[in-house]
Amino acid sequence: MIHPGPAGFAALACGLVLIFALSLMQGAQHIPAARLLETLVAPDGSREYLILSGIRLPRALTGMLAGSALAVAGTILQAATGNPLASPGLLGVNAGAAFSVVLAISLLGIAEPGITLWCAFAGAAAASVAVYALGQSAGGTPLTLLLSGAVTGGILTALTTVVLIYDQHALDQVRLWTAGSLGGRQMGDVAAIAPFILAALAAALLLRRQIMVLSLGRDVAQGLGQNRLLWLPVALTLAVLLASGAVALAGPVGFVGLVAPHLVRLVAGPDYRVLLPAAALAGPALLLGADTAGHWLSASASFPVGISTALLGAPFFIWLARRGTGSAR
Repeated sequence: MIHPGPAGFAALACGLVLIFALSLMQGAQHIPAARLLETLVAPDGSREYLILSGIRLPRALTGMLAGSALAVAGTILQAATGNPLASPGLLGVNAGAAFSVVLAISLLGIAEPGITLWCAFAGAAAASVAVYALGQSAGGTPLTLLLSGAVTGGILTALTTVVLIYDQHALDQVRLWTAGSLGGRQMGDVAAIAPFILAALAAALLLRRQIMVLSLGRDVAQGLGQNRLLWLPVALTLAVLLASGAVALAGPVGFVGLVAPHLVRLVAGPDYRVLLPAAALAGPALLLGADTAGHWLSASASFPVGISTALLGAPFFIWLARRGTGSAR
């Protein structure tokens, strides 16, 4: 494997900046690169500025935050569980967060992002506990954990659908959001959730050595003096908080938390001290790239990014399963 080093991280960052710029340029009205830079540096109240500030910039920032959060959450889950197929979507975390948010909107009329974040966190945490308990009762292997996540996620998704069938008002509010969408957000929504995601990302990067030790397995971690009873819940809490923030902002987008860590791992190897910061850059590039590709293919600005990531991620998941990835450690 090749250690990315500063040059590798610089290449990832440059690629992310390029995709971010493309997401701001493309749309029903194309904005040339020179005009884009001019408008961002010196806002002039023009039509281009209104489009950028009101629609495209919130959408792109939502993709940046949600993509990074999902990718790092997936990386943490793979390290903590030793399961190479672990991700917020496949372990039911996204479904739990989405169900809780839909309940809050339907029963309590709550729609403010700052409040729905905590609803999403509560739902994701409850789903995580349920998945872990089911997985342990069935043998505690990576396969039983994955199956427990699939069952729990399926049940929660079905319950979410039932709520929306009987509540047309809630359905109208979250129609695109439930499929995973970067659209429909304002800068105020992004600002309400960004501090929580950025704080969790910073904590995950600061604790990447502890997460690396967790990935070595129970026996090795104890041999190295790590208190697993402390650091495992810390790592899982960070993953749940990141996934919850992403769901509250962009809906239950799937596969980013699975695909991004593995794409980085193919180049960087299994060192989570490298994987975590690399995934934080690769995740938003993947999500914004999928969103941009969806717009080009569908010719619609409202095309849900969750469909694009599913179309890209499902074949990748099948390839991983057939390859027999073994362990994420």
